[in-house]
Amino acid sequence: MSNANARSNTFNETFLNDSYQDASTVSMELDKGLRSSNIGEQCEAIVRFPKLFEKYPFPIVINSNFLKLAEFFRLSGSNLFRLWVLRVCQQSEKHLEKITNVDEFVKRIFTVIHSNDPVARSLTLRALGSVASIIPEKQQVHHAIRRALDSHDTVEVEAAIYASVQFAAQSKSFAISMCSKVASMIESLQTPVNMKLQLIPVLRHMHHDANTAALVKTLCINLLPKYPSESFVCVTLDSLSQLSCATLVDIPEQVNLLISYLQDPRVRVRLCVLRSLQSLAEKGAHLWPNGSVNSLISVAIAMRGDSYEHGLMLSIVLTLTKCPLIAGSREEEGRILELCTSCFSTLNHKTNILAIAILTSVITYCYSEEIPPPQSYLNEINSHHEKLILSCLKDDAHVKELCKYLKCGVRLAEKNEGIAMDFTKLMGKILTEETQLNQKQSELICETLASLCSHFMKDRYQNMFLKSSPDSMEVDETNHVNPFHELLPNLLKRLENLVTPKFHKKDSHFIEILAAVCLQSMIGFHITREMHEVFNKVLNAIDNWSQYRIARSASRYGHPFIATKIYEKVSKNVSQEKFYFYLSGLTQMSMAECILLYGYEFDELEERIMSEECEESELNLIRRLEKSIAHYWKALASLKAASSHIHSLSFQTEFVWLRASFLEALLSIVIVRNTQYITPPPAIAQTVAQNSRDPLQKYGHITNQLRKCVKLLKVCEDNYSVLYKSSFDADPCTLEQLEIAQYQCAIFGYSLETICFSNSQDNLNIPTQGSYPETAFAMATCKKIFQEFEKLPVDVGGKTITNHHTEVILNQIEMAIKAPLCFPRLFFQVQQNTSIKLSMSPFPRVAGEAILVQPGHNLVVKVEGVIQNSGAKPNLYRSIESVQLTLTSQLTTPRTVDIKPMNDTITLVQTTKPSRDFLSANFLLSLNQNGTSGQQWQVTLESCIIDGHGVLWNTLGPKNTLIVRVPPENSAMAFKK
Repeated sequence: MSNANARSNTFNETFLNDSYQDASTVSMELDKGLRSSNIGEQCEAIVRFPKLFEKYPFPIVINSNFLKLAEFFRLSGSNLFRLWVLRVCQQSEKHLEKITNVDEFVKRIFTVIHSNDPVARSLTLRALGSVASIIPEKQQVHHAIRRALDSHDTVEVEAAIYASVQFAAQSKSFAISMCSKVASMIESLQTPVNMKLQLIPVLRHMHHDANTAALVKTLCINLLPKYPSESFVCVTLDSLSQLSCATLVDIPEQVNLLISYLQDPRVRVRLCVLRSLQSLAEKGAHLWPNGSVNSLISVAIAMRGDSYEHGLMLSIVLTLTKCPLIAGSREEEGRILELCTSCFSTLNHKTNILAIAILTSVITYCYSEEIPPPQSYLNEINSHHEKLILSCLKDDAHVKELCKYLKCGVRLAEKNEGIAMDFTKLMGKILTEETQLNQKQSELICETLASLCSHFMKDRYQNMFLKSSPDSMEVDETNHVNPFHELLPNLLKRLENLVTPKFHKKDSHFIEILAAVCLQSMIGFHITREMHEVFNKVLNAIDNWSQYRIARSASRYGHPFIATKIYEKVSKNVSQEKFYFYLSGLTQMSMAECILLYGYEFDELEERIMSEECEESELNLIRRLEKSIAHYWKALASLKAASSHIHSLSFQTEFVWLRASFLEALLSIVIVRNTQYITPPPAIAQTVAQNSRDPLQKYGHITNQLRKCVKLLKVCEDNYSVLYKSSFDADPCTLEQLEIAQYQCAIFGYSLETICFSNSQDNLNIPTQGSYPETAFAMATCKKIFQEFEKLPVDVGGKTITNHHTEVILNQIEMAIKAPLCFPRLFFQVQQNTSIKLSMSPFPRVAGEAILVQPGHNLVVKVEGVIQNSGAKPNLYRSIESVQLTLTSQLTTPRTVDIKPMNDTITLVQTTKPSRDFLSANFLLSLNQNGTSGQQWQVTLESCIIDGHGVLWNTLGPKNTLIVRVPPENSAMAFKK
């Protein structure tokens, strides 16, 4: 390779990818690039700064490097370098607020405004405009922008207009002061037309003051007849619409103005009007004037149904129907129906989708408000929905349209039981009988079935209790019909047909979804022999990753035998040790649940399931609990071996530990109950009861043992609450499962308290009805357990503890362990990952060294933090509204003077709201108390998250610690001398 093609580069290829590099090292590398004599290396160094800011978003890094860039902007003398610095400022907008030396930063950039080069001045104006958020009231900059608007150089004027837009959006004073200047330039005949088009968008930000907004509105309306050209009308109407969205009071007049322009013969103007109407509908649909919706619908009906404009109009109507005032209005009912009917007369799927969505929106709103939906709407849906779905299946190009039709069907099914039954049968018929489906169509139909199955299974367990028999997990079907029971044999047959000798790997994803549907439809039921045979064929044909995903579904829907079988097989075919330990932990957990559910060891379970001879448990209750607990402790050890500082698996290990602790508490209850038969009360029990004034002591040791079990259950309940509060990133289903697990502990604790305490607590509060199939089933199990508690014998003439009481508790335990455990989704998938990085100052000069605070002085602790969001979808379930910081100072050495009233612990709490994912706070610590000179303190910083609903979450993140030492007063005086 020639030297011309081999350019030397001072940056290594792993820039910002090396986890061992710190911010100072990377900054030094970039600083070398800036000082390089090679123009390419200098440009490369500049464009790498945004990556540096993203990886190290702390003020000390941001401030120092922005000052370097500002100085380089001032001294470089090259407009190319200034352009790249401008781009860095524009790309790093969210980090600008972390610049602490704002005046120095602006001063270095502003110096270039006095250059004789108009391009340099224009780049300076654009750079100042890009940082307008941190200098909104800088009068010197305001004056420079105003002066640049009078320049004779077009480039400089355009840059001034850009800066005006940025500052008008940030500064009320600038917007008001520039209003007359911009208005005069727009009305001036000397201003070029193209420049007027750039000036009009400045007016959209003039909404800080009511008088200014009214003046701007009048100016724009007057401009419309004066400048009727297409570009002017579009820009003016767009600016007026954005101004109306900000002020809200002008929305009715603006809507009428825009509708009058729908008759304009120019296509571009009409499209601009429709986009503006869409924004006004999203911002304030309830403010639209009377008759405006009918006028819009009239124009839409008169328009050609397959045009792009017609689609935009339908989108506006769809947005309007999401507003209660319009969705529930009977005035527009006939017009909306007429519009949708006209759409169905065409063969354009894009138009038909919007029509179906409009009808769906109105119908679902009526059901949510318990209002009978218009029968004409239901008839229209029934007439066309199925036909449109079948027509999409005939053309492979209409996959997106098919997806939208199916989403509308699911929304309707969730509100209407009759529609749900018919739609489920249609989907099942298409999936099992249609042979011309492509892969994507098959997956969409199967995902739709999964949504419908979730609805039916949730409804099944929400509305009915389980049967009273502890050996049965079935539901009374007299008032509930589940179409998936009839559909399941056909689904299994389709699943079996997929793994023929012609099986292709691309069908693996479809197999995974279809298997999940089958498993979901069997929540609360034992897997049949036929289903096991089909799954065995499937598992022998697919790869390990697909097998794992099926096992994950089996664990989530309470089928531990299938899960165990797959986990044990897949764990032998992994390449890394951590994967082996993780899968081994899942295997042990599933084995434990198999023992609880079936009463047999896993090794002999498959033979009994195939012969359908596992009705009676081989192991008694104590043996089942003991063996399952042993498996859970093995699972905990495996999961701890699989965790690391990068992937801690903290939720998984805590969940396994809590499940094992709960089972140990149940085992303790069973052991106490068994000892009741062989250990009668001692002879002195009656005397002990009289002396302690506790009548229940006359029943001997069982009273105290049951009370100990109550404490164990209470600890377990509290630990579930702690796990819930620390699961900020958990999905709603996982949180509900933790709530129900906590509620189950409370039920057992309440039952025991009623037996072994004279005064028990008040009735329990039901946490949830279950919004998901897994949680609805778990909640139904809890209801069943509580129903069994109501069978406790009624005591007459004082409380007693008899075999009948403990027998009821034993039945409750049987019900609890025979209901399969559904593993939470967070156990396998983290869809959002939120963390907080905190730093405290002052910093010790050497790690672990104490910070000295002279007697008579206070310590100021400054806390800075950055919120980091990662995962597939950041802030998917909840986001951080504010952060609660707790600073605890603990005296670690004994006091020189014994003063009892003084506290050795100082706790300060402060709540701060992050700005662009950055937070800061200051604490003033007074450590110079009587008797603390010459002592040492340990200062610990902890953080809690407060979400948008005001809920406090304990993130259980890493703690920041400082060691602070207050020297003796004598040594401090000697030091001063």
